[in-house]
This record gives sequence, C-alpha cells and structure tokens, in this order.
Amino acid sequence: MPAEYIPDSEIDLFLDHLWSTKGLSDNTLSAYRTDLRHFDRHQQLKGLKLVESSQLDVRDYLAVRFDKGFAKTSSARMMSSLRRFFGYLVVNKQINTDPMALLESPKLARKLPDSLSEDDIDRLLSEPQTDDPIECRDKAMLELLYATGLRVSELVGLTMEQLSLRQGLVRIVGKGGKERLVPLGELAVSEVENYLKFARVELLKGKQSDVLFPSKRAQQMTRQTFWHRIKLYALRANISTELSPHTLRHAFATHLLNHGADLRVVQLLLGHSDLSTTQIYTHVATARLASLHSEHHPRG
Repeated sequence: MPAEYIPDSEIDLFLDHLWSTKGLSDNTLSAYRTDLRHFDRHQQLKGLKLVESSQLDVRDYLAVRFDKGFAKTSSARMMSSLRRFFGYLVVNKQINTDPMALLESPKLARKLPDSLSEDDIDRLLSEPQTDDPIECRDKAMLELLYATGLRVSELVGLTMEQLSLRQGLVRIVGKGGKERLVPLGELAVSEVENYLKFARVELLKGKQSDVLFPSKRAQQMTRQTFWHRIKLYALRANISTELSPHTLRHAFATHLLNHGADLRVVQLLLGHSDLSTTQIYTHVATARLASLHSEHHPRG
C-alpha cells in the first residue's frame, strides 16, 4: 500500500488487514472492495451503516440482486466477500452478531475447465516463428506455461532471478505469498535458452530490466497482452476450442493426470492450497478416459 494511504472506513481497514495478513492480489482486493461498496450503498439508501447490518438486510440485498438478474456466480462471490468482512468485524469486536452466520451461499454447479487436446497443444506451440523476436519470446512463454501450469499473471511477472535453467526450475511466488519450485522440462528449457540468446536483448533495446519476458516496449507485459497473443496463435492454428487465460494451465493439469501423475503432485505444481481445488481435474481426466474407452474398446 502507498505510504500516504490513510484508511477512512471499515472497508478500507478490512482491505488493509487482508493485504497485510493474507498477501492477497490487487485483483482479489479490488473484487472485495467492489462487492462491499455495493452493499454499503444499499445500506446507505436505507439510512444504515455497515456495522448496523442484520441478516434481514443481507436477505433484502440478495432479493434486490435477484430482481436485477445478477448471475448466481456473482452473488456467490458477493456473499463470500460479506462473510469474510463481517467475520472480521466480529473478531475485532465492532459487531456482536454476525449477520452471515445462518445464511447459505447460492449452490453452484462446478464447471469443468475448458482444455486442449495434446494435438491442439502441439499445433498451438508450433505456431510462433522463432526468427521474429516477439514470436520467439511468445514461443518460450507458451512452452514454459504448458510445462509448468503457471497462472498467466505469474508468467508475465517472472524475473530473471526466479529462473534457473541449470537446474531446470522456476521459483514462483503464488497467491498468499506462498513459494513453490516447478520443473521446466527439456523443451521449455531449450526454448527459453534460445529466446535469451537471440531475442530478449532485441526486445530490451539496450534498456536494463530484470523482467524475463519484456514487451516490445521493454516493460513487463500485461496479462491482457499475452492473452491476445495466445488467441492469435490459436486462430492461426485453427483451434476451435473456446480459450481462456487459464487454458494452458488446465491442459497442463489434465494431461499430467491422463498420463498417471499423482493428484497431490499436481496440487503442489499448480500451487493449490486445498486438494479439493485440484480434484476438479480428476473429472476432466475421467471423462477423457471414458471417451477413449468408448472409442477404442471392442464393446465400447
């Protein structure tokens, strides 16, 4: 947080608490802020402060959101924000009763993540042309992303000191400030070495930077920019699967499980704190196995 920043509300104090104790990302903190401010405005229209909120107020707010057609996923996230916020107020003795205590969040169907087949991955990773500095960088990034299962935000934020090509490892600082070491694999090491040897110096244009994969302006690339690069190569490779910024991360996990990797190993590589978060990939792998059985078994 900036040194001159002075919190002036319960929401600001709560967000400061999350930032200092949980190490949450700016995106996550921004989502909490948005949710809480919307509820705060709802309460202000009723002449109430946040600390005066009751279970009835929350139910009323949920009804308003339902009438306005908000998606269940949006309301579930909002409920999570309120639950954490009011829990914080109870712990800090700012309120005596938690208005969220007896409220359940909307039940959501777990959506299986979209993934790419191994053939799709081969075609996607073959698209960038390494004689062009930008595409050479992109090829190294795609190979590293598929080899490690990093989040796109983790990939674009990589610095030179986080990479050890000699050991074939990358050190990641993930959500909550948790560190993990992830192996790169021979192909990724080869492509990153090639990029460092021929392309990175051209992208930096004489500037000094610790960013591993700088943009053409010699700065850290944004997640959005790299996402657009992925879509470009998918288009060139005639890949019809609907992509998301996490598609290669999903493919990494799914393909590992398809080839017999242990679920807890995949959990560690992905940086999931809870095994249940990783378990959704077992459904993807099981569906793939069922499809293969149906296709190839004589009585399938």
